[in-house]
Amino acid sequence: MPTTLQVILQQDVHNLGKTGEVVKVRPGYARNYLIPNAIAAAATVKNVNRLEHEKKAAASRNAKAKAAAAEMATKIGGAHVTLTRKAGEGGKLFGAVTAKEIEAALAEKGVEVDRRKIHLAEPIKTTGDHDIPVKLGYDVVATIKVTVSAK
Repeated sequence: MPTTLQVILQQDVHNLGKTGEVVKVRPGYARNYLIPNAIAAAATVKNVNRLEHEKKAAASRNAKAKAAAAEMATKIGGAHVTLTRKAGEGGKLFGAVTAKEIEAALAEKGVEVDRRKIHLAEPIKTTGDHDIPVKLGYDVVATIKVTVSAK
């Protein structure tokens, strides 16, 4: 009887490996826990080939999505938004400018951005120019210039 058995992990397993990895485990662990709970599949030639095909397809999808995010970043990168709010002395706003308001101002200019991708450390509470990062995923970040002026 073999001392180890190769399996393909279907889920991340702590201290064993990540999804899609081929790992060696004890036969009892594979037979009694991993395979019955659909955490792993036997590393047959058919399953390994299927895994390789899925990895290639996922890489292709990720490359397309990253290219789309980069294209969106170039579109957003040149965006400049000007918002006018009531302000007191010293340039402090009565209220704050939030990501939702920035999203609406961008939509008026024809740039569609989900407000959850606009990352404000905290709402804008002062007048002036602010550079706001927009994280589009796949390590692509665009910057919007937001100018808040007093009424």
